[in-house]
Amino acid sequence: MEKHWWHKATVYQIYPKSFKDSNGDGIGDLQGIISQLDYLQKLGITAIWLSPVYQSPMDDNGYDISDYEVIADIFGNMADMEELLDQANQRHIKIVMDLVVNHTSDEHTWFVEARENPTSPERDFYIWRDQLNDLDSIFGGSAWQYDQKSGQYYLHFFSKKQPDLNWENAQLRQKVYDMMNFWIAKGIGGFRMDVIDMIGKIPDQGISTNGPKLHDYLKEMNQATFGKHDLMTVGETWGASPEIAKQYSNPDHHELSMVFQFEHIGLQHKPDVPKWDYAKELDVPALKAIFNKWQTQLELGQGWNSLFWNNHDLPRVLSIWGDTGVNRVKSAQALAILLHLMRGTPYIYQGEEIGMTNYPFADLEQIDDIESLNFAHEALEKGQDMAAIMDSIRMIGRDNARTPMQWDSTKQAGFSSADKTWLPVNPNYQSINVQAALADPDSIFYTYQKLVQLRKDNDWLIDADFELLETADKVFAYKRVRGSESHLVVVNFSNQEQNFAWSDSFEDILISNTDVAVALNKQKLQAWDAFCLKLTD
Repeated sequence: MEKHWWHKATVYQIYPKSFKDSNGDGIGDLQGIISQLDYLQKLGITAIWLSPVYQSPMDDNGYDISDYEVIADIFGNMADMEELLDQANQRHIKIVMDLVVNHTSDEHTWFVEARENPTSPERDFYIWRDQLNDLDSIFGGSAWQYDQKSGQYYLHFFSKKQPDLNWENAQLRQKVYDMMNFWIAKGIGGFRMDVIDMIGKIPDQGISTNGPKLHDYLKEMNQATFGKHDLMTVGETWGASPEIAKQYSNPDHHELSMVFQFEHIGLQHKPDVPKWDYAKELDVPALKAIFNKWQTQLELGQGWNSLFWNNHDLPRVLSIWGDTGVNRVKSAQALAILLHLMRGTPYIYQGEEIGMTNYPFADLEQIDDIESLNFAHEALEKGQDMAAIMDSIRMIGRDNARTPMQWDSTKQAGFSSADKTWLPVNPNYQSINVQAALADPDSIFYTYQKLVQLRKDNDWLIDADFELLETADKVFAYKRVRGSESHLVVVNFSNQEQNFAWSDSFEDILISNTDVAVALNKQKLQAWDAFCLKLTD
């Protein structure tokens, strides 16, 4: 298998509105990111996935783009973007741009022209019908919106201000490729592709994802843009299986570097019920089975995996599966050790490396996320109790990931000098912040720093086989085996003591959050014990 830089990379996701505010308006910006590049260099990451900074009305926080080649005023301007690219490059950090091409904003010039002039070429850049079918929007309600001016319905799988693009139109596809090449020429390191599995949709047949032309489009995109460069491309693919992931990421197919699959994230929800009806407790055996499937069925050379717990659309993993109380630090370290030593490219979401948690939202006044607000309003119309609605939003609402980064214990957690920030700062910032983490040699930050370095230094993390071990339900243990070389990873995924018997000898402890000798001697794991051993040949 040909190895690329992203096989050894660890990627750090920045949500720009919430990372660092440089001008005191309560909103993070590009200069704020530039001011913290030394921090990210200390963490050791190889690349930044930058959530959208393009011009946008911000109906969906920048995922509704009105101009792909202009920077939104709230973040700065193109000169700031070019400075970020240059300053990151000086620190050997690549910038991966968020590519949102399933839809645009309804304020994009393409859609404005399509709506104003039904005979224009741009009209066919979008999907219009005389009658609507029963397709639903992911953000609630119908996926069709009636346009009074032109007398037709247009498709929007997200907000009604995010009309879906018609990828069957060759002229539209070329416009997208031209835009991608614009950014490649700026020196970016690749693209994260928002809901890319939806660009092949066939709405008349009810097909929203994995349409029959999807992979043809991706091959064409590869050939027209990033395929000529050593760039990292990762597709957001909610419905992917290992076999589907191979279609995307097999090097012979010339599509993408890897995909995000969300099967493990699905365990946050009860089976076969709406998203907002969340699971009260993690099914650890099911988690083991899912990771085992993805680690063994997405074979080396036939595809590549991404590894993540958090992103801008998900709640904080510590509040879902970890412990936000006495074992917050230890459980965060355990989650990191478990994930980062698997095969794939790991992703760290801002604040994950210091153990940030969900926000205790009191009411809808504190909520910004359009998906959460739509859910709340629909639930209220159905007569649901506001206390139960807020309980769901506090647990799995997207704003949990979007509260400001906690830099220190000063006003607004050092995120901003403003009296009010666009989302409130979590009240726990005085104890959970970067400054405190950097001052503590046993902090979560240094566990992540060590894991990032281990990936850079050890080829076995790329190509060793994965073997899940039979253990107690709440113990997640696996081996990575390459020839005669074996490494053992053990995690107690609980707040309770667990039995773990192991008699084979080892020659080195690569990383741990506990006294390994005591654990192995007693054959007992304490709450959230986690370690990786190099076994004796």
